[in-house]
Amino acid sequence: MPRTLGELRASGHQLRGVKDEIRQNLIDALRSGADPWPGIVGFESTVLPQLERALIAGHDVVLLGERGQGKTRLLRSIANLLDEWTPVIEGSEIGEHPYEPITPASRRRAAELGDALPVAWRHRDERYTEKLATPDTAVADLIGDVDPVRVAEGRSLGDPETIHYGLVPRAHRGIVTINELPDLAERIQVSLLNVMEERDIQVRGYTLRLPLDILLVASANPEDYTNRGRIITPLKDRFGAEVRTHYPLELADEIALVEQEAELVAEVPRHLIEVVARFTRSLRDSSAVDQASGVSARFAVAAAETVAAAALRRAAITGEGRAYARPVDLDSVPAVLRGKLEFASGEEGRETEHLVHLLRRATADTARFRLRGIDLNALAEAVSGNPVRTGERIPAREVVAALPATAVLTEVASRLDAGGTEDPGPMASAAELALELLYLTRRLTKDETDDDSVSYR
Repeated sequence: MPRTLGELRASGHQLRGVKDEIRQNLIDALRSGADPWPGIVGFESTVLPQLERALIAGHDVVLLGERGQGKTRLLRSIANLLDEWTPVIEGSEIGEHPYEPITPASRRRAAELGDALPVAWRHRDERYTEKLATPDTAVADLIGDVDPVRVAEGRSLGDPETIHYGLVPRAHRGIVTINELPDLAERIQVSLLNVMEERDIQVRGYTLRLPLDILLVASANPEDYTNRGRIITPLKDRFGAEVRTHYPLELADEIALVEQEAELVAEVPRHLIEVVARFTRSLRDSSAVDQASGVSARFAVAAAETVAAAALRRAAITGEGRAYARPVDLDSVPAVLRGKLEFASGEEGRETEHLVHLLRRATADTARFRLRGIDLNALAEAVSGNPVRTGERIPAREVVAALPATAVLTEVASRLDAGGTEDPGPMASAAELALELLYLTRRLTKDETDDDSVSYR
């Protein structure tokens, strides 16, 4: 890589603005069939086309959506559209391009050194800046202020080099993200007006103006953005694009999101991931849950991680060598994750009841879908005469040993990917799902004992 301005010119390097850079790299990715948004699930036909059009148009963007819809992750993904490496003036406080120094200090160095001006290279990860908007954010944080240390060194207050630049100018030639934009005080929002329209900043009455090259993107909750009126009208007007996000529209996307994001400490079979996904989606439709607060995709991820943790704890207690999740591990989800939800007024004291009901319904729906076409009556008849005991203190081998020898169980195991293994965990998990369906459809009863185990009979 060239190390001086002269070498950079000789290499034929061309200066591109940030928005031009993003536009061209996005178009190149689309033409080649490459995925510009790795790891983004469920937005392929809705959010992403809108965002791509906005970026190609060179617009600043605000994403509107409830919590846990992946807004921050999507905004961070825009950085992948920057060039991997870009030249900057070595030692520059705000990452200026060697062809276009904009601060007095860099202009002076460029005039003095000419083609010998040293060049450094900045990775695209360093060109993405993120700020969580909080009520105590100050103009100095975003734009800059006088640096008292530099003044104490003997420089006059009128010297532009006494300025300590804030987050926005330091993101020059990069991307600035402001999460939860409505939480910025109105007077702080005013400080962004020049940045978004005139593309420059003014600091504390200094005549210095810095022509910044940035893409400004933000996220906001629709309730804050529209109803509470906490984004000033001139700032809303300056965003060229407003893109609405959403929770996964399809069950398959919800499952894929959980599988991608969850950090599981034990093996959780896909049918239990599906139960968790269906459970989360049913919560989003429940009148008992405050839908204005939303049910974050992080809820489903946390639920899957809780199921895995319950399986690992059970394996440790029962002495099983392999921690493999079973439907019995789902029982831990309502109590552990109740605090992640906001319930509608009037539901006090009934939160756990609602969660248990919806979780059972998700379990039944998953079992019906996975085992459709299988006649479970033979299993119900066999178990009614020879009860099967299970629970968090019952190891998988005991569950499997108590199962009746019926052809239907072989079909259940095959349908739930539990066949062909000597490990009892997958078979116990598959059988428990079938037994739970029989119980929930009233073809079996369930007797509970003092040690938290149950018997299907």
